[in-house]
Amino acid sequence: MSAKSIEIMVCMGTGGIAAGGDLVMDAFYSQLKAAGLEANVQKGCSAHKVGCRGLCAKDVLVDVIVDDNKATYEYIKEDMVERLIEEHIKGGKPVEEWLVKEDYHNFHDKQVKVVLADCGNIDPESIDAYIGVEGYKAQEKVFKNLAPTETIEIIKESGLRGRGGAGFPTGFKWELCFKNESDQKYIICNADEGDPGAFMDRSVIEGNPHSVIEGMAIGAFSFGASIGYVYIRAEYPLAVERLYLALDQARQKNFLGKNILGTGFDFDIKVKLGAGAFVCGEETALIASIEGERGMPRAKPPFPVNSGLWGKPTVINNVETLANIPAIIRNGAEWFASYGTEKSKGTKVFALTGKVKNSGLIEIPMGTTLRTIIFDIGGGIENDKKFKAVQTGGPSGGCITEDMLDLNVDFESLAKVGSIVGSGGMIVLDEDNCMVDVAKYFLQFTQSESCGKCVPCRIGTKRLLEILEKITIGEGTAEDLVRLEKLAKDVQSASLCGLGMTAPNPVLSTLKYFRDEYEAHLEGRCPAKACRQLLTYTIDAEACTGCGACKRACPTGAITGEKKKPHALDQELCVKCGACFDTCKFNSVGRE
Repeated sequence: MSAKSIEIMVCMGTGGIAAGGDLVMDAFYSQLKAAGLEANVQKGCSAHKVGCRGLCAKDVLVDVIVDDNKATYEYIKEDMVERLIEEHIKGGKPVEEWLVKEDYHNFHDKQVKVVLADCGNIDPESIDAYIGVEGYKAQEKVFKNLAPTETIEIIKESGLRGRGGAGFPTGFKWELCFKNESDQKYIICNADEGDPGAFMDRSVIEGNPHSVIEGMAIGAFSFGASIGYVYIRAEYPLAVERLYLALDQARQKNFLGKNILGTGFDFDIKVKLGAGAFVCGEETALIASIEGERGMPRAKPPFPVNSGLWGKPTVINNVETLANIPAIIRNGAEWFASYGTEKSKGTKVFALTGKVKNSGLIEIPMGTTLRTIIFDIGGGIENDKKFKAVQTGGPSGGCITEDMLDLNVDFESLAKVGSIVGSGGMIVLDEDNCMVDVAKYFLQFTQSESCGKCVPCRIGTKRLLEILEKITIGEGTAEDLVRLEKLAKDVQSASLCGLGMTAPNPVLSTLKYFRDEYEAHLEGRCPAKACRQLLTYTIDAEACTGCGACKRACPTGAITGEKKKPHALDQELCVKCGACFDTCKFNSVGRE
């Protein structure tokens, strides 16, 4: 074999492992050895795991790099490894039919990766791999060559705003903490990501935990914190495992601990596992949880930068915010500010999910249009259905309609239309989605996650949910719509924390842009045919073949008929579960 170097990278993020990445990884190790190509860097052959590659639907994704010529494969299984070794690695000819297709390249072409630059390219369990891509260079520069005020000024000039949802200027927050005199200060990484369909922060920690650690160390040095916490939910076992490993490696290399890099500065990071309460993403509830109290918000001011963890000045940044810091220090404030818009600088990571062909993890410059994200990067709507709306900002966000597809995705533009950037959830909806049902879904989530401390959120979200449930079963009235809108605004204005303040957003935005769907429900109709209680199922006797599939699927015996003869459906026994409609292969079951 004439190849000088061989490198194999297997996606081993959560999606990759779920698709069998660990089996593929093991197959490469064993079969390379059997072929006399034992994976060994010194021998010019390496096979290693990487984090999320973004387009999770095509896992297991595998890169095979022979003499710097890279080929990316999709949907790889363990039994495909032998052929890859024989034909590509030994024979020098890629296996054409397994290579990624055009949609994979379209997914990546219009992205700009800062936070995700090394996710999917380096081994997340190797500090040497991170150092090999200039990891910890920024920390060394800050600790040895910059005064704290100089570092803070760089972050301020970059225009970086908090990526956790509120968009507060990061450099300004650091400056406030720096100016507070105290014998003890803290920095906290908020990794308590809990939005439905969101997986940005967990993927960053799974794919490049050292970037977050380095960002925390730089922040701590800049405003004088000696202790840091990563607050991460226990439901993220892979992220937690790789985080602990990365922390140990950083201590061994003296990027954490005592007298870091010989500067006399002491700083270390602890991990606090959250129990999965969505409200603990709110900073004061998070602080209470670390302190051993029940995770419930408190009124502000005082703000954490003045009185946070155990009453001491505390800076709280989310995962993505901190992962931006090393790149900004290495490349400069102007470089980062060259991306994005005037008031929303840099890039933003989103979890693009829902009724879109290419769902996955993306990073785009602030100011990119929704149309570019959904139709160019996302590849358009699944099954070529009609686009209806996109929900940004998770359960705290709002729904944006088709006529706003050319809207820029940034803090100001989304706020103007009643939505938010949030932490980065983006759920695409099509013609089959009922917007009343969507609002109800998000209200169910926020209502169940309310801590119950304040009446507007505890009781208000419950009443909102009851009205929505009433409407979706066809029992709503015109007065209910008036009551729904007024109550939503009351909850929004009177709740104690961000959870309650933003919980009505899905209701208010759908009422504003899809009021006709609410009014149709008052007439007993669901235009999207998603609210089962408003549907009537029938069997077309002329089209029915008598196969019996619908009869076997019916849980109440509402369908009767002999084999190979038309069946009938008893409306009194029908519970409108839809099993007959889903089962019929001959389009003989209708619903109206």
